[in-house]
Amino acid sequence: MTQTSTPQRPGRPAVRLGLRENRLQFTLLVVVNVTVGGLVGLERTTVPLIGTDIFGLTSDLAVFSFIIAFGLTKALTNLAAGALTARFRRRQLLLTGWLLGVPVPFILAWAPSWSWIIAANVLLGLNQGLAWSMTVNMKIDLVGPARRGLATGLNEAAGYTAVGATALLTGYLATSYGLRPVPELLGVVFVTAGLALSLTVRDTAAHMALELAQHPKPPPSSEKTGLAATFIRTSWRDRSLRGASQAGLVNNLNDGLTWGVFPLLFTDHGLGLAAVGLIKGIYPILWGIGQIPAGHLADRIGRKPLIVTGMLVQATGFILALALLSHPLQAGVLSAVVLGLGTAMVYPALIASVSDHAHPAWRTNALGAYRFWRDIGYAAGALLAGILADTLGLNATVIAAAILTAASGLLAARWITERTKG
Repeated sequence: MTQTSTPQRPGRPAVRLGLRENRLQFTLLVVVNVTVGGLVGLERTTVPLIGTDIFGLTSDLAVFSFIIAFGLTKALTNLAAGALTARFRRRQLLLTGWLLGVPVPFILAWAPSWSWIIAANVLLGLNQGLAWSMTVNMKIDLVGPARRGLATGLNEAAGYTAVGATALLTGYLATSYGLRPVPELLGVVFVTAGLALSLTVRDTAAHMALELAQHPKPPPSSEKTGLAATFIRTSWRDRSLRGASQAGLVNNLNDGLTWGVFPLLFTDHGLGLAAVGLIKGIYPILWGIGQIPAGHLADRIGRKPLIVTGMLVQATGFILALALLSHPLQAGVLSAVVLGLGTAMVYPALIASVSDHAHPAWRTNALGAYRFWRDIGYAAGALLAGILADTLGLNATVIAAAILTAASGLLAARWITERTKG
């Protein structure tokens, strides 16, 4: 049902909540998130190999240090983004994220040392934390409570499909032109387009205010809506939010782990850059596209079934990678397919679940806290992968990921509850 706010200024349309009512702005934000995902997709195939082949790194932990830098920065930026929305408009933060991302492709293309690659990933984490967070928050603002699953599914689908397509393309470019600089310069297109499109986006503060005014429960007292209180609630005190936070962490732990491990694992078993690019592309492409039906399904049957099932499917994907490793291309492709589908089930359902359990007065802080835990998973995955790979080997690292993912799914089944939307 269409809902309107108090009368707007002359010449400006009334604020309405809903996907159809805000389709133009929503579509624009979807396209913006394509460019956000494309920028991070630059690194999925080539950067681990740049570390070993160009800079001569011999420790897996050293190679994965760029993912640790990215994950820590993005997680902290996600957490800060919730608090920053109380001081700045979402559009301002979106534009700031893009300005911080401008140097990234140039540093990746011509960095003289590995420390420059790490510095680029700090900037990339800031870019992703601000730009991706704002596209999520703005879409949730626009559609209201009834279509959150579909809204987040479309947002994440756009971003992760772009991640996968870029990973696939950079693999083929690297085969033809080398690891640098041609593949990384695709990022110039993404930062230019993302910044230009973001200049045309309208802020969504009025939509959030409308939902807050229409919410059936009054806003809680101010001391319960601050960043610290919301962080504690999201991280532990609220059982469902705790369940979503741990599942998000393990989900992105898997992504951080495969980001570093899979290129090394499959090149060790004889695959070339194009094949590795295919494997690294399939995973986020299916992760992306699959979120559209998964987000819609989360609105129909609830969040929990998709979260629990998706985590168990991901665990299966890791098992398949090792079980079929005597045929590395088939192992990589099948594992990527299963991991992508499992992640697609989980991703929009988790964000929608957090939104369901958070009052609009503290929802941005709750989403920031959840996204902090989710994206600290990148750093945790890279750190775990580096330590295990250096001590026990790449195969043991994949086995550990399967066990952790299955355990996370069982915890989600125990802790997460459904909440009626409204």
